[in-house]
Amino acid sequence: MNALRPLAVVTGASSGIGFELATEAAVHGHDLVIAAEEHSIEDAAARLEVHGVEVRAVQTDLATYAGAETLVRQARALRRPVRTVVLNAGIGHGGAFLDADLAGLTRVIDLNITATVHLCRRLLEDLVAQGEGRLLITSSVATQVPGPYHAVYNASTTFLRSFGLALRTELRGSGVTVTVLMPGPPHTRFFVRSGLLSTRLGRSRKEDPAFVARQAYEALVSGRAQVVAGSLHTRAQELAAHALPVRAKATLHRRLAEPGGSRSHL
Repeated sequence: MNALRPLAVVTGASSGIGFELATEAAVHGHDLVIAAEEHSIEDAAARLEVHGVEVRAVQTDLATYAGAETLVRQARALRRPVRTVVLNAGIGHGGAFLDADLAGLTRVIDLNITATVHLCRRLLEDLVAQGEGRLLITSSVATQVPGPYHAVYNASTTFLRSFGLALRTELRGSGVTVTVLMPGPPHTRFFVRSGLLSTRLGRSRKEDPAFVARQAYEALVSGRAQVVAGSLHTRAQELAAHALPVRAKATLHRRLAEPGGSRSHL
């Protein structure tokens, strides 16, 4: 790899917002280490190389300790300072909590929460040691809302936002900034993989991942604490969520997320 170019690590980069965030980094001159569980991460690497940068694809299951360590080793093996870390890998899980498979629920925690903490602990120490760097953690606008039928997923996004903002304050003066991304529902495979297409939320309007990624990258480069990314509709919904009492937000989310709900579009 070209040591004169900055290096970025991006997880969940095989498709969707993660791929578009990797694209933003590539367009702005970063070589990349990209990771995902799917074999399609190799295809994503080939598509990113057209921007004139070098890309190392790491196919690994970040929901496991060994998988997360694999990514850390691969990034450090390049013996180049990482300037930007984008932790975007995450999954959802829809349906009633007591009907859900326990393994599926714990995998949400393992990938969304445990892997993020693991990678932050490993990679942030490198950024702080070099005295500069940027970290982006993808949460969701769902962080504002208790999530009936998405109980574990919504709770995980709340953790991610709180965790990211806490790290930002701890790292003040270190030269490392932390930005939390809260996108609206993206037009990606997320809803298919999470089994949410039978819900009103699954059929609602979706955000363009490339548009979300552009807003997120601008916020990251600017060193902002957090960014609600997406259309004016999504940002208006996020503002409205602040005004609603918790019980009302939970009731509304139940209507949107209940499997087999009304087929009327939002």
